[in-house]
Amino acid sequence: MKYLIGNADDFGASRGINRGIIEAHCRGILTSTSLIVNARWSEEAAVLSRAVPDLSVGLHVHLATKGEYPTAGPDDNDSRAELYRQFSRFQELMGRSPTHLDSHHNIHRQPRLLPHFLELARQYGVPLREHSPVRYFSKFYGQWGGETYLNQISVQSLMRMLAIDVQEGITELSCHPGYVDTDFSSGYTVERETEVRTLCDPIIRQVLAEQSIQLISFRNLVDLLAGMPA
Repeated sequence: MKYLIGNADDFGASRGINRGIIEAHCRGILTSTSLIVNARWSEEAAVLSRAVPDLSVGLHVHLATKGEYPTAGPDDNDSRAELYRQFSRFQELMGRSPTHLDSHHNIHRQPRLLPHFLELARQYGVPLREHSPVRYFSKFYGQWGGETYLNQISVQSLMRMLAIDVQEGITELSCHPGYVDTDFSSGYTVERETEVRTLCDPIIRQVLAEQSIQLISFRNLVDLLAGMPA
């Protein structure tokens, strides 16, 4: 069987991103999202998520010394403490633990930080991106080398990815849907809006059916893995 988790980063980063993620879930193939807990609109995101209980919400850890989300940075000695603080903040906002764990710009890949992420993931029994049976697929992204390539996140491109790149087992389709906000600065703007349109295009669900790909969320993962052969 082929299973697909549509997972959006950056929930809580802005009102427009929140709106785009909710739309991509309600009208499209988005099943999960990852919440930044230190952003200006994190609380709004948590409130919005309660109206869509089928949307799995995980923790999108952001470690930075400056920018939109001020936290203890990856160069600080207390990065582990900050990681746990963000986990606790997620529990405060959502009233539960996250369904999955990942990080902004995949900072958890750094050798000095990865042990802390793995420790947290094991302690709470949550899947960490690239360290679980879920295959991470990141090609659905509209930039490289600082240039915009909307064709990479077009309906036709996603159709090809679903037909060619989604393999047997469980795949996480990483995405970044959203709408542009005048009060939110980002180098990834028009691309987010293109992603919303692509994820919501009805033909994408048709392709999923044709390719025998079943949509699931991170919340389904434990039960699904329990029923799979070892």
